[in-house]
Amino acid sequence: MSERRVGVLMGGRGSEREVSLRTGEGVVGALESRGYDVRRIEWGGEEQNLDEQLRRAEIDVAFLALHGRGGEDGCVQGMLELMGIPYTGSDVLSSALAMDKLKAKEMFRLHNVPTPPYYVFSRTDLPDMARLHSSFGYPVVVKPRREGSSVGVAKASDVSELESALRCALEHDENAIVERYIRGTEICVGILDGRILGAIEIAPKSGELFDYRAKYTPGLTDYISPPRVPETRLKGALNLGASAARAVGCTGACRVDLILTEGENEYVLEVNSLPGLTPTSLFPKIAQSAGIDYASLCEAILAGARLHAGLSELEPS
Repeated sequence: MSERRVGVLMGGRGSEREVSLRTGEGVVGALESRGYDVRRIEWGGEEQNLDEQLRRAEIDVAFLALHGRGGEDGCVQGMLELMGIPYTGSDVLSSALAMDKLKAKEMFRLHNVPTPPYYVFSRTDLPDMARLHSSFGYPVVVKPRREGSSVGVAKASDVSELESALRCALEHDENAIVERYIRGTEICVGILDGRILGAIEIAPKSGELFDYRAKYTPGLTDYISPPRVPETRLKGALNLGASAARAVGCTGACRVDLILTEGENEYVLEVNSLPGLTPTSLFPKIAQSAGIDYASLCEAILAGARLHAGLSELEPS
């Protein structure tokens, strides 16, 4: 594998561009330290055409360090399938399902994976907001339908906060998910090629939501591994995380976010098909607790790169 030219795709055009660049630089450094021939491929910078960059780089395999729209939702995956370039992570459909919070929740329900109650809200619903929400109650969490890194996520405890949260979420997407706020312990489960690596507990010091600020501001959140829950309950949460990943068909490296309540109920919040891989991100922390250092983790993810669609088998002889 080390003789193959690896293209690390990073950047993108969405709100998670800076996070992706940090992930990409971390991956580049890790793979170079192991002797790989690595090419940085930054999408959305001075050169906008990703396909032209890929052709010029003449890479053998793509390591996806992209996050958010375009890079995490199946678009780039589809292009790589057509170009015949093996890539890390999930296939086109699974990437799209995991990125779309509504479709992911529908898949969870279809596979008996518990997820908080929710409904979908669009821009055209704003004038009728109070009536539409009246029977749902508070508090709630409002999220853009297709965003990651907790971008545009907010908690609302009354109608005024709900309107503000919806307007914020709708700046990032045409639709928002309004989800019942579940009080409990938030944990993240790490999975690599179907193997459960472990879990980490997220404890924002504010005691509230693990939002974008808490996620990326040093010192605002404590991370505890293993989580502070009984061993038998943790085992159940790990298995539930694996079930959620299977429900949307994720492969390679993925992270599943869950809430564990005091009443011993577990709920899946979402599945991340391309989890952050900055040296301080959650997935590398979980891997470290499992005895896998950062460079070895990046190498293991790269080893799983492949094409999924089988298009080469359909080419005429």
